[in-house]
Amino acid sequence: MTEEMYSVEQVADRLGLHVRTVRGYIRSGRLRAVRIGKQYRIGAGDLDALTGQARAAASVVGQAEVSSIVQIDGVDRAAADRLGTLVLTSANTGHDQANPLRVQTVHDEERHRMKIIILGGPAATAELLHLLDAVLNADNGLLDREVHDA
Repeated sequence: MTEEMYSVEQVADRLGLHVRTVRGYIRSGRLRAVRIGKQYRIGAGDLDALTGQARAAASVVGQAEVSSIVQIDGVDRAAADRLGTLVLTSANTGHDQANPLRVQTVHDEERHRMKIIILGGPAATAELLHLLDAVLNADNGLLDREVHDA
């Protein structure tokens, strides 16, 4: 039996959202979709998962989610942008499309501090944290450790 598929426009109409909002959900991984040609198609199960209607049926025994907050001190705006791009790119090229990592980055310019919030499965989160550790401990110039107060 094949699952019913919806266009971005149909999903936007059903949820009362703008088409650009739905596309943003797809790009961020919040809504799972399949690209067919130049258009996205969203399965009924994926739409139900977004709206929370299928949570009880879709819950899997033994499935775990990890939340992590990484704080990095001594980071200027340019380094935060580079590090944020690296982390988001790594998270978006994840292996498990059914349970993608969700990552948020925040930079506090006054305190020269960056926070990276990671939500996802234990293995994918550990892999991203390992990447962060390697980048932060490497002498590759990604992070300029000399921060000058104005």
